[in-house]
Amino acid sequence: MKIVRFAWQGETRYGLVEGDVVYTVEGDPFGTLEQRERIGTLPEVRLLAPCAPTKIVAVGLNYADHAAEAHREIPTEPLIFLKPPSAVIGPGEKVAYPPISQRVDYEAELAVVIGRQVRNISADEALNCVLGYTCGNDITARDLQRQDEQWTRSKSFDTFCPLGPWIVTHLDPNDLSIEGRANGEARQRSRTRHMIFPVPQLIHFVAQVMTLQPGDVILTGTPAGVGPLQRGDRVEVEIEGIGVLENRVV
Repeated sequence: MKIVRFAWQGETRYGLVEGDVVYTVEGDPFGTLEQRERIGTLPEVRLLAPCAPTKIVAVGLNYADHAAEAHREIPTEPLIFLKPPSAVIGPGEKVAYPPISQRVDYEAELAVVIGRQVRNISADEALNCVLGYTCGNDITARDLQRQDEQWTRSKSFDTFCPLGPWIVTHLDPNDLSIEGRANGEARQRSRTRHMIFPVPQLIHFVAQVMTLQPGDVILTGTPAGVGPLQRGDRVEVEIEGIGVLENRVV
């Protein structure tokens, strides 16, 4: 099932996608969801970020090859940080290059969308709290990240968390291909099986620290190949079984 959020007649709605057709629903993805009327095809509908998280928990250095390119030790437990909800944008929306940064990087990531309130869940049970998965881009002001002693500023600019295009349910996250592209050129290629800490372990780790709410997002880390974006660039994240998230930099 592909779940979308979209703008329609001045309202924000959830819907379902079948093929390239968008349907309205009764209810919401975190309770009961029933398909209703046909709205139109995907080109006719303005998609929004597929969820509205209260927080985005991101994971640093979760692929060994990315840790190596960053000249960092492989972590012994997940390295987590927060991105604010104000950073979230949807497919087709524009990433704003902040004037105080001289280097802004893309980071293609699998995003986990939480389906119910959860706290202190075991790794064995962790996938039971997942609504589904979408594409994420952990946009980073790399020069500010290197300058600061912590990552909040570099990761938190408005528009620095593209998500989409939809949430796919009933997807196995353990071995999906993930690719990051800039202007059509593949810069990142990997599979989620190369994560140091797999999705169930990440959920368990985060839920020991904070309560996760329906719609919250865990960004699971990026593989090697991160690099700079320029104004005017087109950046894409493609994940097997989900689709393509595309944004432009302005």
